[in-house]
Amino acid sequence: MTDPVVTTTSGPVRGQVTAAGVALFRGIPYAAAPEGELRFAEPVPAPPWDEVRDTSRPGPTAPQRRHDVPGLDLSPITGAGWRPGPEYLTADVWTPQLGAAGLPVLVFVHGGNFLGGAGSASALDGTSFARAGSVLVSVQYRLGVDGFLPLEGGATNLGLRDQLAALRWVQENITEFGGDPRNVTLMGSASGAVSVACLLGSPLSPGLFHRAIVQSGHPNMVRDGVQARRLAKVIADELKAEPTAEAFRKVSTEQLLDAQDAVLRPGGAPDLRDALGYDRGYGLSPFLPVIGDDVLPHHPGQAIRAGAGRDVDLVVGSCSEEMRLYLVPSGAVEAVTDDQAVASLAVSHPDPVGVLTRYGLGADRSAGEVLVAALTDLVFRDGVKELAENHGGRTFRYEFEWGSPLLDGALGACHGLELPFVFDALDGLSGPRGLLGEQPPRELARELNTAWHRFAASGSPGWPEYTGEDTVFHTY
Repeated sequence: MTDPVVTTTSGPVRGQVTAAGVALFRGIPYAAAPEGELRFAEPVPAPPWDEVRDTSRPGPTAPQRRHDVPGLDLSPITGAGWRPGPEYLTADVWTPQLGAAGLPVLVFVHGGNFLGGAGSASALDGTSFARAGSVLVSVQYRLGVDGFLPLEGGATNLGLRDQLAALRWVQENITEFGGDPRNVTLMGSASGAVSVACLLGSPLSPGLFHRAIVQSGHPNMVRDGVQARRLAKVIADELKAEPTAEAFRKVSTEQLLDAQDAVLRPGGAPDLRDALGYDRGYGLSPFLPVIGDDVLPHHPGQAIRAGAGRDVDLVVGSCSEEMRLYLVPSGAVEAVTDDQAVASLAVSHPDPVGVLTRYGLGADRSAGEVLVAALTDLVFRDGVKELAENHGGRTFRYEFEWGSPLLDGALGACHGLELPFVFDALDGLSGPRGLLGEQPPRELARELNTAWHRFAASGSPGWPEYTGEDTVFHTY
């Protein structure tokens, strides 16, 4: 079978037809490599090329370090780590039929705590969406210091700016892949979902996407400039440099990653609590989108409450036991004491004793179980609920409740568990170190994949709209 060739605005690309009969293009540059003077600068279009470019293999990924969960192999979801190369601002495209026209488009933003991850991970394969009749685009963007650290003389929120550049690329090119630029669904999980929620509230987004899917994220995980500059100063001190784009451009990628790792170690990050006493990252990542520029001139949650994104249909939800991924494999859920639970929450919340007491601390629940329940709500479910209630357009809320049988069922419906079901890509995540256990339910994967495709195509996932606090929302 002849390899498919598509002409983009930068030049022609050659993909492959997979065994599933889907046309796949990997590593298509949507922006120029962020190196030299373009490092810590706004993305610009990729330079043109004349010869047909081979895009049949995965391209580079954003600089990152692996941060594994004890006893689990999450690489099918998070990717295998850093694949070095300067041209990593790229898109992967799965399409059912190049000769088609007007197919719904989904643009996926991967998660990874704004520190890692890759859209090319095996469990994020877009084949099932393409076979259902959608075009799936997965984008890479700048992470960590490169993507979410404000530096004097540099552009801010570069990771979000990259995503906006990718959406503009979709508008200009997706017709050539059979997609409809007037029917684009922006979709993300975890920090990717935070990104989607932020763009829903950004004044730079209108016209770039028409529907949104927010999986285990919300617009409250943002920082103001005070905390962000405090983080930049600590990283600069670690590098023995000034917190400026000019100084950081002289530092190697490996040195930046070393400095980034230093603030990830216990006690390495500065106090990132805001004026109300909250660390909006809750210790999961010091790197978050920053309020106060043209991308996010206002808090995105407040912008959404004021009407931003009301013309965008929204699916939003989370897993019912998100924090088990962070507290069960490490053994913390069994080992943590009451005092340790209070201390761990105190670095992120102004009233740790009051919160944990309301969840049963000191009563009939262990400190670890109390911490799981409280943090699942504080970090994920409360913000999801608030987004669903504040969004002015059509909104559909879900909760993913299927629990992994791994670790004698203790992992439960943890963070990230819905992703392989959404993509209907369960292979590679079973077995003794797989997130899904031995025999994950394939029918559930087909159900979620179908609902997400239906929403992208029609604006409805197949369950009733969420209309308020007392509405029963959809569960899986």
